[in-house]
Amino acid sequence: MIRVGIPRALFYYQYYPTWKIFFETLGAEVVVSPPTNKAILSSGNSRAVADTCLPVKVFFGHVISLADKCDCVFIPAIRSLGGKAYNCSKFLGLPDMTKAMVPECPLILDPEIDLNKRRRNLHQAVYSLGRHFTSDKGKIKKAIEEAQKTSLAYRSKMSDYGITPVQAIEGICQGKETLASDDSPELKVAVIGHPYVIYDDHINHRLISRLEAMEIHVFTPEMAHEEALEIATAKVVGKPHWSFEADIIGAGECYLEAKVDGIISVAVFGCGPDSMMLGMVEHRMRESKTPFLQLSLDEHTSEGGLLTRLEAFVDMIRRKRRVCP
Repeated sequence: MIRVGIPRALFYYQYYPTWKIFFETLGAEVVVSPPTNKAILSSGNSRAVADTCLPVKVFFGHVISLADKCDCVFIPAIRSLGGKAYNCSKFLGLPDMTKAMVPECPLILDPEIDLNKRRRNLHQAVYSLGRHFTSDKGKIKKAIEEAQKTSLAYRSKMSDYGITPVQAIEGICQGKETLASDDSPELKVAVIGHPYVIYDDHINHRLISRLEAMEIHVFTPEMAHEEALEIATAKVVGKPHWSFEADIIGAGECYLEAKVDGIISVAVFGCGPDSMMLGMVEHRMRESKTPFLQLSLDEHTSEGGLLTRLEAFVDMIRRKRRVCP
C-alpha cells in the first residue's frame, strides 16, 4: 500500500478531508504530519531563505517530518480557484521550492489546479494524479466523486454547526449560536485571517482557546456561509484579485454587519497581500467604530506579549458593552 504524506500546514485546513477520501478510495494510506511544534518550526526555518514567510517555513518543517514516513508527499500547486483571482506566488511555486529546500523529500505529487483554465485541464490533472495509484479509470472517477461529496459536506458542516476546521476534522459538533441574539451575555468576537494561521496553535499561541477561556464566543470565516462571504467581499472590493480575500475582507465585512462585539485579524509579518487587505478592513472598522485588534505574527512573537494585547482588547470591549449594552 502506497503511503501518501500530507503536511499539516497551508491548505491542510481547507482540503484535508477531501484529499484524504480521494487517496483512500484509490487504496492509498494517508499519513499526516503532527501538529506544529518547536522542532518542526526550527527545522523549516533552517531551510528557508531570509524573506520566506512564516507559514512556508512551517510547511517545510512539516515536509521534513514526513520525509521518512511516506512514499510520496502531496503538494498541489493551487494557482487559482476561479474568477481570475489567484493565490500568493509562493504557493504557486511551492512544489518546486520544496524540491530545492528539502532534497530528502520523497516523490512529490504536484498537480496544478487552475480553475480559470478549461475544465478539461483540471480533469487531466486529477486523472494523472490518480494514475500514480491505479490504471482503473472507473476507480479514479469514483475517488473524484467521493472527494467532491466530502468537500461539500465538510464546508457545510462548518457553516451549519458553527465549528472550526479542526473541530470538523476531529468530528466535534456544537450547536450554532445565532448572531442575531444581541441579548446574550456572552461576548462575540470574530477572528479573521488565513486558516493556516488562525488554526495553528503553535504559530498563534493558542489564540482561539485563550479567547474561549475568557468566555468569548469566537466566530471564524468558515462559520459563515460561502455565499455571504462572497457578497460581503464584492460589497467592499468589487471583483476580488486574491483567492483568499473572502477569509479576510469578506469575513470582516460579514461579521461587521452581524454586529459582533469586536474583530481580531491575524496575519504574518511581511505578507504583502495581507497588508493591503487588512488596510481595507481597518478602514471599515473605523467607520463603524467597531473594536479592532490587528495581530502580526512571526517566529519571534512572544506568548506573553500576545496575551497582554488580548486581555487589554477583551477588557475594552467588555467596558464598551457595559456602557452601551
